[in-house]
Amino acid sequence: MDLSAHRLALLLAVHRAGGIVAAAQAQHLTPSAVSQQIKLLEKEAGTRLLDRTPRGAVLTDAGRLLSESAERIELELVAARRSLAEMDPDAPSGHVHVGTIATVIRALLVPLLVRAEQDLPGLTITVEETEGASALTRLRNGELDLLLLERDATAPVRPARGTADVPVLDESWLVVSPPGQAAPDALGDLVRPAWIDLAPGTAGADALERLSRQLGTSLSRRHIAYDYDVVLAMVSAGLGWALLPELAVLSATLPDGVSATRLPGLGTRQLIARHRASRRDPSPAVRALVDLVHAEAAALELG
Repeated sequence: MDLSAHRLALLLAVHRAGGIVAAAQAQHLTPSAVSQQIKLLEKEAGTRLLDRTPRGAVLTDAGRLLSESAERIELELVAARRSLAEMDPDAPSGHVHVGTIATVIRALLVPLLVRAEQDLPGLTITVEETEGASALTRLRNGELDLLLLERDATAPVRPARGTADVPVLDESWLVVSPPGQAAPDALGDLVRPAWIDLAPGTAGADALERLSRQLGTSLSRRHIAYDYDVVLAMVSAGLGWALLPELAVLSATLPDGVSATRLPGLGTRQLIARHRASRRDPSPAVRALVDLVHAEAAALELG
C-alpha cells in the first residue's frame, strides 16, 4: 500500500480542523481540491476514511488510525528538521518569547508559527498575549525577547533606552457601524454618531482623538472597551460606532448587519517589532523571527 505523504497531511488537517471546509481554508485550498485528494487517499488505502454527513465530514476508524500515523510522522519530521538545524552552525536556533495583542496573534502569529516550523526548525517560539507598561518592563529585563506593538501612525514613538523598533506593517483604520445605520461616505458623516472609545493609551484611543481634532469637534463617546471583540459586540448591539484596524476585522467574523468602511483621511495603525539593542541583542534567533514576521505581514491581503 503506497500512501501519499501530502494526502496524509491533508487528512490530518481535516481531523484537526473538524471538517473539509475549515481544512481547506487553513491550507489555502478549495474544499473540492481537498475532497478530491481525500478520495484519492481512500483509493490508495482501499477503505473509506471519511463519513460525509449533512453536518460535515467525520473520520472513520480507519481515517483516525491514518491521521494518528500522519501526526506521528509530522512530529518525527519536525524533530529531524530541528536536529539538522542544530548541526548547521549558521542556522538560527534557540527560544524566542514574543508578546503582543490578540488581533496580531490571530491574524499574524498563528499562521506564522506554522511556517516557522518549516522555515526555522531550530527555533522554539512562545507567544504570549500581553501589552502595556508591564510588557515593556519585561522586555527590558529579559523576560520577553520581542514585542509587537501597535500605535496610531501619527503618534510619536520613543523606544526605551536599550531597545530598538522595526516597523512591520501599516494598516488602515476602518469605521465600523451598527446594523440598520447607513455606512459613512465621508469624514463629515462621523460627527453625529456616538462612539465606543478604546482604553486610554491604546492606538485606538489615539486614533479617535486624532479624528476628533480633524473634524474640529468633540465626538460623543459613550462606552470604553479594551478588546476589539468587545467593541464589535457593542457595535452589533447598536451601542455606538467604532474605529478598528484592518487586522481586527480580518481576524474576526463581523456580526450580521455590521459594516466596516474605509474612508480617505482615517489614517493608519502601525505595527512595530521592538527588541533589546546591545552588543549581544538582538540575537540571531530574534533577527530571524523579525524577518519571518515581515514576510508574514507582507503576505496579508489587506485593502
